[in-house]
Amino acid sequence: MKTSFVERLFFPAERGAGSSLCTGGQKMGKDKFYITTPIYYPSDKLHIGHTYCTVAADAMARYMRLRGYDVMFLTGTDEHGQKIEDKAKAAGITPKQFVDNIVEGKNGIRDLWKLMNISNDRFIRTTDDYHVKSIQTIFRKMYEKGDIYKGKYKGLYCTPCESFWTESQLVDGKCPDCGREVHEAEEEAYFFRLSKYTDRILKLFEEQPDFLEPASRMNEMVNNFLKPGLDDLCVSRTSFTWGIPVDFDPGHVVYVWVDALFNYVTALGLYNDKYNDYEKYWPADVQFVGKEIVRFHSIIWPAMLMSMDLPLPKKIYGHGWLLLDGGKMSKSKGNVVDPIILAKRYGVDALRFFLLREFPFGSDGNFSNEALISRINTDLANDLGNLVSRTVAMVGKYFGGTLPKERQADPADEELVSMASVLRDAYQAQMDKYAFQNALTEVFKVLDRANKYVDETAPWVLARDESNRPRLASVMYNLLETIRISATLLTPLMPDSCKNILSQIGAADAESTWDSAARFGVLPADVTVHPGTAVFPRIDAEKELKELETIHAEHVKKAAEPAPEKTGPITIDDFGKVEMTVCKITACESVKKSEKLLKFTLDDGSGTPRQILSGIAKYYRPEELIGKTVVACTNLAPRKMMGMESNGMLLSAEKDGKLNLVMLDDAVPAGAKLC
Repeated sequence: MKTSFVERLFFPAERGAGSSLCTGGQKMGKDKFYITTPIYYPSDKLHIGHTYCTVAADAMARYMRLRGYDVMFLTGTDEHGQKIEDKAKAAGITPKQFVDNIVEGKNGIRDLWKLMNISNDRFIRTTDDYHVKSIQTIFRKMYEKGDIYKGKYKGLYCTPCESFWTESQLVDGKCPDCGREVHEAEEEAYFFRLSKYTDRILKLFEEQPDFLEPASRMNEMVNNFLKPGLDDLCVSRTSFTWGIPVDFDPGHVVYVWVDALFNYVTALGLYNDKYNDYEKYWPADVQFVGKEIVRFHSIIWPAMLMSMDLPLPKKIYGHGWLLLDGGKMSKSKGNVVDPIILAKRYGVDALRFFLLREFPFGSDGNFSNEALISRINTDLANDLGNLVSRTVAMVGKYFGGTLPKERQADPADEELVSMASVLRDAYQAQMDKYAFQNALTEVFKVLDRANKYVDETAPWVLARDESNRPRLASVMYNLLETIRISATLLTPLMPDSCKNILSQIGAADAESTWDSAARFGVLPADVTVHPGTAVFPRIDAEKELKELETIHAEHVKKAAEPAPEKTGPITIDDFGKVEMTVCKITACESVKKSEKLLKFTLDDGSGTPRQILSGIAKYYRPEELIGKTVVACTNLAPRKMMGMESNGMLLSAEKDGKLNLVMLDDAVPAGAKLC
């Protein structure tokens, strides 16, 4: 029986089992939940494997917000290291410019997370000033405590993976992670006394067996690393400079472990004044990481926190890999899948759903375009999308879009109503274990039953007889309620699509809350539907697979093309072709709708004003440049920028990612040529 508004207000349904996840039994709405992804290494564009982890963390963050928690969700980028320094040098730019392009540039990491509807509350870059300050403080504190000491490192080093390996760890003499050549490296370095914490880490694992999940990861750490004994860890480098300087020994830069791992607390304000919520959110409730970095997060990270006398995270969860043709997807290997292409072709929510529906989160999974399209067609287009479209269309056809209040129940309703009524608790039990696939299975069991219910009740037959109107209204209402509960629980995984579904079935915001998902009969008896377009259109699998093969072939071909050769020495005649003219800045202003461009009007000595657009707005205010004497290349072909013509290029010098205009003494006249 449907309860009244007053009854629902004062006698809400009891919360289901397991609802006190990370709460200590406190009331919902007052609890904090802190979740992190690893910070990703921007040596290249991210792939579907990184998206997998971030979508999972986002789904968990949205799920906890749905339950009323105060959530902090952190992701970011780990931007230092020799690999980036080498790649930047090869590209002829600074390391900061290199990482800026990948993190902030078009189709970069920030764009990817925006496209994938990632709801992170904070994004940290290890090049952020506040993080640099914190890391220098942390490094010094561990050094003063005696847990960091100076020594000399000699070992086998893989530059692409930025990892040292022993001879026994190599596979066929090569890096066990990426399969590339390693080389001997010897340099002065600081070391962290990791060996000192072996017994404490073992004790942690014994006393908190759920600290690291799945359990198989715990067994691996104990048997492969802890029982044989931990070696001290290299935590500084002198063979490259792209890193955070050790402030008391400037020849050293802080190596990845201290720099990257402590991001989870520096992003909350530890030892910096950028943020002030370390006490509020730390320790983290769960930290999602790929299984290849479980050792760093479950052994090295706790040991460093112990050294700093800081609380440990409550849980490290090491998810599996997405495999392609049986092998790990890896930027180093070049066998990656571009999530931007897939999201734009099939929809963000469809891709998010596939990643968490297709693979058990703790295990490896084989990615294929065939599986993606099949899952979209089967679960989303057929089971969910078709149910929504049919139900809304039938309410429109048989009742003009608004259900009558008269009802006639039937024993045929009982199984569907019963399954939908307990769905939230079954879903919650799986989500609380980070078993996304199982949680979705619970939802689709109910949706499958709803589709079967349509066939059993045959609304099109009931509609032939006016006397069946109350019975037909009950059938439609039961379907709408089942869709409402299901869409509410699917919202953390497919937020935009579920918002669309809830709108189509006439569910208001108050009817799509966590509490309302535990009750059947929340929609008004005379609910009105609002038909819309198909939420998940069916895909022509054969056609799509052919098109994806073509796209893949084009990418492979492009990747195989040799890089353009660097320009060799030029002659004086070549140099003489470039006109470099002294100019006076007579006017300068910002370009509307552009954060980078300034528009210059220049006196180049010709008597005709010259207009040049230059991307230096980040470094100069327009008013401070008027009257300055600068140098421009004046025989470049004109080009359009933001709809305006730019006739030439101002000369500037670059250092540490900052552009500085080349300025001359004002005594040099406009029109003079550099020679």
